[in-house]
Amino acid sequence: MTGTAFDFGGKVALVTGGSRGLGESIAGALAQRDARVVICGRKQENLDDAIKRFREMGLEVIGNVANVGHPDQVEAMLEMVEAQFGRLDILVNNVGMNILTPSVVEAEETLWDKIIQTNLRGTFLVTKAGVRLMKKSGGGKVINVSSIAARKAVPGMGIYCVAKAGVDMLTRVLAVELARDKIQVNGVAPCMIKTPFSKPFWSNEGLLKQITQAIPMGRIAETGDVVGAVLFLASGFSDFITGEVLTVDGGSMA
Repeated sequence: MTGTAFDFGGKVALVTGGSRGLGESIAGALAQRDARVVICGRKQENLDDAIKRFREMGLEVIGNVANVGHPDQVEAMLEMVEAQFGRLDILVNNVGMNILTPSVVEAEETLWDKIIQTNLRGTFLVTKAGVRLMKKSGGGKVINVSSIAARKAVPGMGIYCVAKAGVDMLTRVLAVELARDKIQVNGVAPCMIKTPFSKPFWSNEGLLKQITQAIPMGRIAETGDVVGAVLFLASGFSDFITGEVLTVDGGSMA
């Protein structure tokens, strides 16, 4: 990637889970910097609401309904991107989900499958399809949204921790495999972010206080704290960086 690092003019970006929370903030930041952006989500109404918010900001973003855990839907989405734009330069695998469980061994197998499918299998499937399109246009950037939970067991989030640890290793493996194709694969590992996804935690005053006590900067992250890291990894400034997972956690892992 060449040119002004934070000018994404002419670039095409796909952000999964882009209809709210962190994904919406990432998609908006890319669109504000002249990228042509596609977002996906499972629910049409959420996509419609996000598109409306983008338009109110003067941004044109395309929505696509897709469950990233289903290969047929992923393939259809990438076919749409190719038909619409003919290329893909930036892929942000942002989709994530968790359901609190007392312990991994007490969880139902169906719950294990659901969490792994969304977080890990979905990242694999979208990257697999997206990379084929990137290769046609001479390279690109893949940014996987992981979590510090990939490196530290969190009560009630055991399956999620395992899934995100898989995302971290997938990031490294793909970075090595795709380096010669001029595709850099990196990740960001945030602490808790104030989004609808994590509301059960930060909306509980006692729990929030307990969480922030473990963060040297004294607060959980806002989406804007993570967006900068994603823009960096999507930009020309990171052209010689691959296989890294950048921690964005206010110092909590230090």
